[in-house]
Amino acid sequence: MSDQEFVLSTQEWYYPSDEIVNQSHVSDYEAVYTEAAADPQAFWAKRAETLEWYQRWEKVLDESGAPFYKWFVGGKTNIALNALDRHIKTWRKNKLALIWEGEPGDKQTYSYWRLWQEVNKFGNVLRSMGVKKGDRVTIYMGRIPELIIAMLACAKIGAVHSVIYGGFSEHALADRIEDAQSRVLVTCDGAWLRGSIVELKKIADQAVHRSPIVEHVIVVKRTGQDVPMQAGRDFWYHDLMSLPIASPNCETEVMDAEDPLFILYTSGTTGKPKGILHTHGGYQVYTSTTLQYAFDIRDEDRWWCAADPGWITGHSYIVYAPLILGATSFVYEGAPNFPYPNRWWKMIENYGISILYTAPTAIRGLMRFGDAWPKRHNLSSLRLLGSVGEPINPEAWRWYHSIIGGGRCPVIDTWWQTETGGFMITPLPSVGLKPGSATRPFPGVIADVVDDDGNTCAPGVEGKLVIKNPWPGMLRTIYGDPDRMVRQYFSTYARQGWYLAGDSARKDEDGYFWIIGRIDDVIKVSGYRLGTAEVESGLVSHAAVAESAVIGVPDEVRGNVIYAYCLLRAGFQGSDALVDELKDHIRKEVGPIAVPTKIEFVSALPKTRSGKIMRRVLKARAMGLPEGDTSTLEE
Repeated sequence: MSDQEFVLSTQEWYYPSDEIVNQSHVSDYEAVYTEAAADPQAFWAKRAETLEWYQRWEKVLDESGAPFYKWFVGGKTNIALNALDRHIKTWRKNKLALIWEGEPGDKQTYSYWRLWQEVNKFGNVLRSMGVKKGDRVTIYMGRIPELIIAMLACAKIGAVHSVIYGGFSEHALADRIEDAQSRVLVTCDGAWLRGSIVELKKIADQAVHRSPIVEHVIVVKRTGQDVPMQAGRDFWYHDLMSLPIASPNCETEVMDAEDPLFILYTSGTTGKPKGILHTHGGYQVYTSTTLQYAFDIRDEDRWWCAADPGWITGHSYIVYAPLILGATSFVYEGAPNFPYPNRWWKMIENYGISILYTAPTAIRGLMRFGDAWPKRHNLSSLRLLGSVGEPINPEAWRWYHSIIGGGRCPVIDTWWQTETGGFMITPLPSVGLKPGSATRPFPGVIADVVDDDGNTCAPGVEGKLVIKNPWPGMLRTIYGDPDRMVRQYFSTYARQGWYLAGDSARKDEDGYFWIIGRIDDVIKVSGYRLGTAEVESGLVSHAAVAESAVIGVPDEVRGNVIYAYCLLRAGFQGSDALVDELKDHIRKEVGPIAVPTKIEFVSALPKTRSGKIMRRVLKARAMGLPEGDTSTLEE
């Protein structure tokens, strides 16, 4: 996005209807934000009091070991107490907690009562295998209900789950098992994706061979093909769940607020994955509050977070926060365009989905098939839309808003990270929106855009995104490497004690944040700094381009030159003439400095499980270098 485009887009407003504003949990953002900023601890304590605790906390925040902050110190709880146990004592026990559809079309539903029973049964199975409070359990599965059951069962008995996305290789899985020292692995025979079977058990066997610390492998039968089962080590999930040990009553482990809940591995700038650790107390308060305020969850809603439980969006907003709020969640196993590009729109119509939360990469991917597919379906049940994973370019935002939301659904464009646990910068449904902006910080969060010396940047000036105060959902450490956490997130602005997000951004004259991209995704061409998102948005604004990724390639004269990869929309073919046309388009849209030296047409882009483009891999390919650790790539 050029400076001219930035100025123009900051003037483009979309306002919610009076009905949406009046019915929102937070109808006056300014008042709530001011209240939270005046006394953040009182604000979070008030939110914590809406949850159940075995023992109330003695202190809301302990800053004595900063940046290793502790929240709700002395409090005793368990996230399963709030996600399940408390609901089965109310009318919600008969409410649907989960509605699930498999890619082949099979369906399952779980009431809160049934989900609670299944979690109890599996918690007892894990206990029978010697899993104790604090033990790590690795989960490597497709997007099926048993994955969610396994996560909740770990939480209930005080074990620490480490969910590994089902697209990882055996090497990546083994590394993570080894790092977490997991003795139990939960997997499935396979998973359905685009009509084919992903052979998860085969990959799991290879990983366990590499990491012999695993003593037990529990296998869910999903796809039904023959898989080898090693006697004494491998057990079928359905066999274990039918044994007397799998009692439907399981005592919930009383946990300290700061006891570990899960480890989630994410990519680092070095390419070496890092295990982000989150805890029971602060995380449950933060995720449930952010979901309730930002997406205005109500009892009658059907909420669809179209992520994978194997990354943080799935942890926070498929599993924990919706269940804490007593919501009904929809979960789908497979690909968005299988067997046809209307799969998502058909399910929204069939199930009456009221809120859809997905990644820009999925929006752009479906956008390239045109407007006719969604227009075949009645999407009037939708009242809110959401975006997550990377900055959404204005073109995709407008399509999402007008074609999918019918022009009536606010787009809740969220910025946050694995490390933050929940939304950090996000609109609430009652605020005015600008396409491409995540708007302003969530109440209780103080964010800023600063220069290298820590000075606040002027409106429109690019700088580093920082969080200036602790929040309950923040990471507690990098598992087994606390020094790395300090070094990576808190050393740059150590004097001020600020969290460095690793993203570049700018604020406009209204205080709205515009995320540009990772700091290492900023290209310097002839002394000018260009965000990859700026050039990519320019390319995607051309009618032929569905998605793009740009990288900087070293050049002796200009420092770097721009190398662009483009995924074309249906009906367009790559050609030299189109290359010239796109270069002219960028020259006009962004400026001559942003014109790519090379444009390559591709059928797919390398992405992480959260839908973020791995530019490091693209750069290695462009320069003919080794691609390094590609374990976080989706299939």
